[in-house]
Amino acid sequence: MKETLKDNMKMLVIFIIAGSLLTVAQSIITTGVVYLMSDFSVTSTQAQWSYSAFLLVVGVMIPLSAFISRRFSARKIFMFSLAIFLIGSIICYFSTSLVVLIIGRILQAIGNGIMMPYTQIFLLRIIPEEKWQTYMGVYGLVLAIAPVLGSFAGGFVITYYGWRELFSFFTIASIIIMALGLVFVKDDNSGTDYPLDWASVALSIIGCAGVMLGFTNIADYGFTHHLVVVPIIIGAVTLTLFVRRQPKLEKPLINLSILKNKYFLIGTIFISILFGCLNGCTALLPVFIQGVAYNSAIISASVMLPGGLVIIVFNIIGPLLTNRIGIKKVLTIGCILSIVGFASMIFYTQDSSFEFMTITQTIRYIGFGLVLMPATTWTLTMVSDKVEDGTAVNNTLRQIFAAIGSSLGIVIVAILAGGNIGHDRASVAAFNQTSLIMLVLHVIILILAVVYIDEKEKILNRSK
Repeated sequence: MKETLKDNMKMLVIFIIAGSLLTVAQSIITTGVVYLMSDFSVTSTQAQWSYSAFLLVVGVMIPLSAFISRRFSARKIFMFSLAIFLIGSIICYFSTSLVVLIIGRILQAIGNGIMMPYTQIFLLRIIPEEKWQTYMGVYGLVLAIAPVLGSFAGGFVITYYGWRELFSFFTIASIIIMALGLVFVKDDNSGTDYPLDWASVALSIIGCAGVMLGFTNIADYGFTHHLVVVPIIIGAVTLTLFVRRQPKLEKPLINLSILKNKYFLIGTIFISILFGCLNGCTALLPVFIQGVAYNSAIISASVMLPGGLVIIVFNIIGPLLTNRIGIKKVLTIGCILSIVGFASMIFYTQDSSFEFMTITQTIRYIGFGLVLMPATTWTLTMVSDKVEDGTAVNNTLRQIFAAIGSSLGIVIVAILAGGNIGHDRASVAAFNQTSLIMLVLHVIILILAVVYIDEKEKILNRSK
């Protein structure tokens, strides 16, 4: 028994290391968009697809995570994810056009979209439920550090050596981690002969891709453009068909009956709103700081940097604090801090000082960092016997709302400003009003936390 636990912990460490590498690959290319424009003679919008395509593919892969985790063993999942990521990295390195680069990025994203959900599922499978908060905190800490360090290192590498060297690093690192996997990742025979419903796969891919693509395009084209309306309609219809199909299957792609669990549903709504606001604010702040307040990109990055760093720290503090004072108190404190941050943004002006914006954004980020992992873990404990389905549903909706939030924030400001965001009072007022909307959304999730979210034991006792 001890030997099995020891082997599982070694496997978990290797999975987290691999997951960190694949997470770094997601956003690191954004620091090289200007160079891609020059090398491939493309526009900024076209070059940005090297990042957007990655996000879309990860989003459509997540619904498959429940099936993959049931059908295949840990070793097969590990080696396949890294192998396809490795192939994608090699293609990116030798790419002669933006299209070839995007193909490589899609392969990288497939590896990421398989590895990341499975790592979480594997963790929840081997760790006792009473220790989920602590281990999920460590997991979140490692994954939060990776993109921050990766973006810094990526900028350095691109500046001095060129963007292709990013992919030579991913190639070498993938080979090393695969070698470690051959030694430490055992064939645990966890896979079963679970059938795959191809119609459900097609519906989930088209549905998720359509919704995310449509909402992603809103910021560029507005609400009425066909590149927005058509994908959203197709996505919404196919997702509806997907949801209606699952209960009819003996072994569905995702067991959506878990949404009948009131507390899992509430937790999922909480996390979805949280991510929608986070991504909305992350997209909106640089637009305000640079386009409305006329500060430099360096100031914009500097305002947000401390917050990004504190999220790393509070990813572990949140779960540890939850173990000491309980989930309700932690989520309440975190929501209040976020509300304070958004309330401060209502008073931002073109002349707001760097210090004021930095401090208030850091407070907002602390609130987010406090609640993210505790809320995610608590939500999954409500369906602890179905962690595969819980992870798939939770992560898919989180990804969809992140895409929606990142576009709607900017669009709402533009609408309230009269059509264009610029260096004027109307744009300032529009930003303030949009901040108020996000504040109200956080008041809603605060109410959810106070009224519904509590320790699992207390919920079970009340149900008796």
